[in-house]
Amino acid sequence: MTARGPIERLPTGISGFDDIAAGGLPLGRPTLVTGTTGSGKTCFAIEFLARGIVLFGQPGVFVTAEETADSVRSSAASLGFDIEQWEREGRWAFVDASPIEGEEEPIRTVGAYDFGALMARIDHAIRRSGARRVSFDSFSSIIGRFTDLGVMRRELVRIVAGMKSLGVTLILTSERTEEYDGISRYGVEEFVLDNVIVLRNVLRDGRRRRTVEIVKFRGLPHRTGEWLFTIDSREGFVVIPLGVAHPPAHASTVRVSTGNAGLDQMVGGGLFKDAIALLTGPAGVGKTLTGLSFACGAAGTDERCLYCTFDETHDQLVRDAASWGLHLGAMEAADRLLVKADYPESASPEDHFMHLRHAVADYAPSRIVIDTLSSLERVVSTQSLLDFVIALTTMVREKEITTLITAAYTGQAPQGGQPSSGGIDLARVTDVTIMLRYVERIGDIQRAIAVLQARGSDHDHAIRQVTVDDAGMHIGDPLPRVAHVLSGSAALTEQPPWPAGPDAAVREPDAGGGDQAGAS
Repeated sequence: MTARGPIERLPTGISGFDDIAAGGLPLGRPTLVTGTTGSGKTCFAIEFLARGIVLFGQPGVFVTAEETADSVRSSAASLGFDIEQWEREGRWAFVDASPIEGEEEPIRTVGAYDFGALMARIDHAIRRSGARRVSFDSFSSIIGRFTDLGVMRRELVRIVAGMKSLGVTLILTSERTEEYDGISRYGVEEFVLDNVIVLRNVLRDGRRRRTVEIVKFRGLPHRTGEWLFTIDSREGFVVIPLGVAHPPAHASTVRVSTGNAGLDQMVGGGLFKDAIALLTGPAGVGKTLTGLSFACGAAGTDERCLYCTFDETHDQLVRDAASWGLHLGAMEAADRLLVKADYPESASPEDHFMHLRHAVADYAPSRIVIDTLSSLERVVSTQSLLDFVIALTTMVREKEITTLITAAYTGQAPQGGQPSSGGIDLARVTDVTIMLRYVERIGDIQRAIAVLQARGSDHDHAIRQVTVDDAGMHIGDPLPRVAHVLSGSAALTEQPPWPAGPDAAVREPDAGGGDQAGAS
């Protein structure tokens, strides 16, 4: 008996999917794609064929059992695929398997439906076009017309065997009624087919969340769990996070300025070019100012900065920057800055990510500012926010884009004081962690800054005084007797007689003591 060779894979070309599929679908085997209404089954089936034509030069056959060919052409056109052109070129063929008038009644005997004639038409279309891929949408509309489950399973085995003999890689779509109850509507399809993919379209907290899960690839490994995806008008079916990160071949040793000389010194001479920095702090403490300074650090260089704000409009951001002597209009005119202003409620988190991805592809920035990530918490779950962060960090690391992310402090200090947003420990996915905090004293509030981590670089361990005026942010001397900065309730352990000016140095208390500010 001859030993069988390893099972080959067929890359689908669907963005992000081949990463979680560990290379693609099992070559020459049928795959069941099942999901509820609106989960993206037809889109997956269309794109499987379209990417085969565009990326690999592999013709395809689309068997439609529910929608008309015109409807499929229209859906494909919305994703940028010109099926009519491919039909004229002989690279795409339709086979209409929809029931004709009078055939909608349930089938009680096998002979009532001629599968042999349908298989002959599919075989003819494959041979005529030289197809390597076939999508059958929706197979459940045909198999579901049998009333007996035993007959249904037997006929399904016969059809699948016939499709295997044609030497093509096949996608069969099927409907299901519940998101997390069973795999398929009839409970037989997943046992007959070698491979099963489940698409979900779950409503949580008033928002739809689409996910894809590979339930099984018989004889082949794959990545488990649910993966977020979206259907983008520009890129089609996109799995987010983008599968697995593909890190750069080397770690950059080039430093770039944060736009603030004092902060540059604190982080060891500036940020590494491939670094992702997290700046966290309460409202009004200076996060946006720091982000704007970082963006303006690209002025006078050959760098570009993409500034994404979820809190303000473009004009508000320009006005605020001008109050600190930062002129965004000049940078925009010099093509050194692109501002993307979107409120969180305007789109889903995955669509916000796709907007960022498109901007990165079109504008090719060297720097990115996300201000502020915490605004997305208003409209997303913790899991969706984590998906967004992982997708973002994956993208910028691959392209070596220096990135500054701002986040509001939640008032919690998990993991020994590490900053979090929406329950996510953000410091675990970033390289540099910076905290801006208020320090309370009797009758006054002062700002403080600390660098918690700077991977691959020595950094300042002091908690330093911060002042803000119309010239921007100034980082001063270390603050004495400061406690509980990491917990978000920073205060002086003693109250010195403070000088009158906000920029004056902190002095030791007089011999007579004075009022004290208790550590909270």
